[in-house]
Amino acid sequence: MSTNPEGATPGFLVWRLSMKWRVAVDRAVAPLGLTHAQYSLVASLYGMHRAGRRPSQRQLADHTGLEPLYVSKLARALETAGLVERTRDPADPRAMQLSLTEEGREVARRAIKTVRGLLEQLLAPLGGLDGQRTKAFSRELATLLDVPLDPPTENETEQS
Repeated sequence: MSTNPEGATPGFLVWRLSMKWRVAVDRAVAPLGLTHAQYSLVASLYGMHRAGRRPSQRQLADHTGLEPLYVSKLARALETAGLVERTRDPADPRAMQLSLTEEGREVARRAIKTVRGLLEQLLAPLGGLDGQRTKAFSRELATLLDVPLDPPTENETEQS
């Protein structure tokens, strides 16, 4: 069966690709005790730590595109697993700052290496991670991600 059915909409193809990617990452990071969502958090925290940042849960939610409540739940689970440390933000006692523990940094390094291999595999038809087609594809995806998708207001609906 073709994975690109005739007449498939771009939305359907994006959804299928995202599901394929999520399942592949889930399987790849499972031996490290992570899910795809948890990987998104630890990999993001790893990158932010390398940039000298210690984000709040809200900042991490904004960075990953995950709902703040879900990030809070994931962070608590990762804290229980000994991978993340949650501390009160001295500038805002209502906010929690997140950082990786030493074990969390090691798991993140291993998971990032594993997922990078998957990414190379996925992008091979476009010339790999450094291929020109991959760079163009990434620019197109970034353009789409910048489009706001807020529901239309009542006035906009009436004008249609």
